[in-house]
Amino acid sequence: MDLIAGDSGEILLAITIDDWHAFNDRGRFDSHLSLGAGLDPTWLDLFSEAARTVTGDEEPADFLDARRDLDTPAIGDRTIERVDPAWIAAVARIPERQLSAVASRWIDLVEEELGDLADDEKPWIRTLAGEVVQFARESESSSAVLFAWSL
Repeated sequence: MDLIAGDSGEILLAITIDDWHAFNDRGRFDSHLSLGAGLDPTWLDLFSEAARTVTGDEEPADFLDARRDLDTPAIGDRTIERVDPAWIAAVARIPERQLSAVASRWIDLVEEELGDLADDEKPWIRTLAGEVVQFARESESSSAVLFAWSL
């Protein structure tokens, strides 16, 4: 699972030719966050729920509701979707002072959904919560944010 911000044509080209290293080029792409292969999109739904719970805001919407189909076919085994700018903006607004609480609530929700996590996975999720917010802040003014994932 990857979130990539920038020009959608450039993003699709890089995915098509399997040039994942290109996403590190900040002259070409605004931001990139690799979420890893062990996750599925429901994890970002849980992140959204954690953010709403902690901030008391109605946003961000569930990630499932923030994804939009592209008028392009899947690329190989990857599904490519557009992320609603409102989701990005809501995540970018999560206050730094509440980030630890969002991460803690996210861990709780993941454990409710999947069962207990190993203690060594929890620091990784805390770090990932900060990376998701940082990605959103870097991507807020991007022309497109695409979500690439496969099962």
